[in-house]
Amino acid sequence: MTCTRLTELAHGGGCGCKLAPSVLQQLLADKPAAMPFAQLLVGNESSDDAAVWQVDENTCVIATTDFFMPVVDDPHDFGRIAAANALSDVYAMGGKPIMALAILGMPLGKIDIGTVRAILAGGEAICAQAGIPVAGGHSIDSAEPIYGLAAIGLCAPSNVRRNTGAKPGDVLILTKAIGVGVYSAAFKKQALPPEAYDELIASTTLLNHIGHELGKDDDVHAITDVTGFGLLGHAMEMARGSGVRIALDEARIPFFGQAKALAEAGYITGASKRNWHSYGEGVTLAGNLPAWRRDLLTDPQTSGGLLVACKAERAAALRTMIEEAGYPRASIVGTVVEGSPGIEVG
Repeated sequence: MTCTRLTELAHGGGCGCKLAPSVLQQLLADKPAAMPFAQLLVGNESSDDAAVWQVDENTCVIATTDFFMPVVDDPHDFGRIAAANALSDVYAMGGKPIMALAILGMPLGKIDIGTVRAILAGGEAICAQAGIPVAGGHSIDSAEPIYGLAAIGLCAPSNVRRNTGAKPGDVLILTKAIGVGVYSAAFKKQALPPEAYDELIASTTLLNHIGHELGKDDDVHAITDVTGFGLLGHAMEMARGSGVRIALDEARIPFFGQAKALAEAGYITGASKRNWHSYGEGVTLAGNLPAWRRDLLTDPQTSGGLLVACKAERAAALRTMIEEAGYPRASIVGTVVEGSPGIEVG
């Protein structure tokens, strides 16, 4: 009854399943901003990572949800990745998760109960690392396997970090390497070496808990997590939301160890191409940048790292602090400058 590979049951996987940015913009084009509610500090007005509701002068509630189809075949790993990805949105707002609810859709008759239990156990294991319970959830019979979480967190109002606060002169830090999309594309075609799989799992199951600490630092002006729209897409949201221009130093962006080889070999996701067509007009690329390199910059990340805009004088110290907190690939990748909102890659 059970398919030997979870990924064979899904037409896509991970955050590569997200609707293209251009499609999402069309869907939300006529939706009113929810800002008439005075306590809603963050709603749908700026493509931010989660909603934030201020309860009182000391407390904000952060609410988010994220779910997708399998990016790997091991059910426990799938559950871990999906849970870490969902909790990332709370951390990206400067918050700390307090509980989660499971979101589960499974094709009955194609996946056995043991496999589903392993998916749920993987998610619970990550939540246990975050120090929170999976307090409930909802399940349906679906055509493809789906798993994720609705996550709730808390933070002080002064610690909320949006994707709209970047300032000219800021330096940008990326906490994880890029390459989840090309690795997952190679995995689906059974072309990903075992050591690369280990690298993929280590990165995608690493909680972005450092976001909670960064939210307490006044010299950190903006945070967002890099997921399905790729580094360029989420940097573009930061640029547009902040009314600034972002200059990325392509040579300093960290990539997975085999990302270059796999991208050159053609293991590029369809989401990477859709991402570029959605926002590429706002990006200025170095003239000698090869197409595969551009595809890595738009590569959809599942449970990717945080993109952090901070005061230039603190950047080196903050990068070191992030690295010492368990993020060995944390790198300074660019700067924020004045100009029309957009991205320059040099």
